Amino acid sequence: MSLRVEMLQVARAAQRVLGESSEIIADFAAGQWNADGGTRDRAGASDLYYTVFGLEAALALGQPIPATVAGYLRGFGTGEDLSFVHRGCLARTWSVLGGIDPAVRAALVASISPHRAKDGGYALWPGENVGSAYGAYLAIAALQDLGEPLPDGNVIAASLATTRAADAGWANQAIGPVTLVPQGTTPATVAAVLALHACGMQADDACAQWLLARQHQSGGFLAHPSAPLPDLLSTATALHALACLEVVLPPERVELALDFVDTLWTNAGAFHGHWADEAIDIEYTYYGLLALGHLALMQPAEAVR
Repeated sequence: MSLRVEMLQVARAAQRVLGESSEIIADFAAGQWNADGGTRDRAGASDLYYTVFGLEAALALGQPIPATVAGYLRGFGTGEDLSFVHRGCLARTWSVLGGIDPAVRAALVASISPHRAKDGGYALWPGENVGSAYGAYLAIAALQDLGEPLPDGNVIAASLATTRAADAGWANQAIGPVTLVPQGTTPATVAAVLALHACGMQADDACAQWLLARQHQSGGFLAHPSAPLPDLLSTATALHALACLEVVLPPERVELALDFVDTLWTNAGAFHGHWADEAIDIEYTYYGLLALGHLALMQPAEAVR
């Protein structure tokens, strides 16, 4: 099962705790489509990155996908003018819709190879000596979305070992051939866990404990050990990585996390990214669904709200 499908299945479970509020979120998500078939960014313009979350939210909430989306995607051609991140978005969105043009698929597959680092991992930029956690995640997710074979997990693991931080988390880049980065970050650690998971491997218990230690007393997860506030992206993705590591939060931690996510909920049917974030968008609304889905699955049936 691909990383995308695993996340989607969990996001669908959010409705167990949302109840009737699911309808409000569905109305918000449906209102994020522009006439050209793209999903709105925070400025209201259609954006390929946000369209990924528009599609995934629609599927999680059981909504129809606008017929105009395919036309919007065709406007990006084979993705030759896109960054590595946005080519991954193009692969992801076509994976949701199906029916990708063979020439587009072939070009996207070919565009991944230059990002293979000399150590066997993947980097955000072509020609790097050392791969990165985020680069590995992006490449592996795109290969899955395009139906391509994945690289040898042992090679990916060896590359990722070079970006392991001294505190047992992962940093996105090494700072030298010998010196370890002192602190990992939640996004990089999650990326490493998911890349390994996709390749049939599992990060060690020290990584799981590092992620568990990122849970703030409020219930949300921090982006890094020194972060002043928890945020929804870190919370949703940390919960997903912990699930891949087969770690379940104790009931009191689940309740704290549910309370944290609730503090970011708005009656507009969307979620803020963190307490200082005044805007709402489809990206963080999807992360709200992902976080709530994991927390719902961690609760016993009789405790589901």
